[in-house]
Amino acid sequence: MSYDRYLAICSPLRYATLMEPGFCRKLVSLSWLLSLSVVLMEVISICMLKFCGFNIIDHFFCDLFPLLELSCSDTSMVQTEIILLSIPVLVLPFAFIIITYIFIISSILNIPTITGRQKAFSTCSSHLTVVSLFFGTLFSSYVLPTRGKSVNVSKILPLLYTVMTPLINPMIYSLRNEEMKTALRKFVTYILASFRVG
Repeated sequence: MSYDRYLAICSPLRYATLMEPGFCRKLVSLSWLLSLSVVLMEVISICMLKFCGFNIIDHFFCDLFPLLELSCSDTSMVQTEIILLSIPVLVLPFAFIIITYIFIISSILNIPTITGRQKAFSTCSSHLTVVSLFFGTLFSSYVLPTRGKSVNVSKILPLLYTVMTPLINPMIYSLRNEEMKTALRKFVTYILASFRVG
């Protein structure tokens, strides 16, 4: 999506030729293949571990690190693999998004009118908000060391990117819609009026 925004803002005249349907299909296929191959490697690694005894995961869902804690085997190899796989899965896409937004911001700052700049920034702000929330929680859950984190923090962080990001995603993207803004204002006014009456 950041590449789409980059082309729309930095190369608007070439956008239709660069983002043709065949190229979009290749981008989607590449992301699916990368995701499936990473998941397959992790599943194979976890299937080689031995699990014995206590089989209740102290978490809201079957997350990776709580599952590894149940293993009787040495999990250091799997944890190293997770950290190494986080480079192509988390670090490279995040770096790509940051680089495209640097180009986008520099192009926006060259727009001569204030309204043009505001419109371009509002186009990118919703995506940047979702990306920051998603990647921030992913980095803190899987890339940063888990030792020293409280149990509650280790449980809540994965919920932020698995539940909160998809939950607020439609809201963030629809706040640019005037009908949604009007409905939100009416809802807030209604709630405030009901508190005053009650």
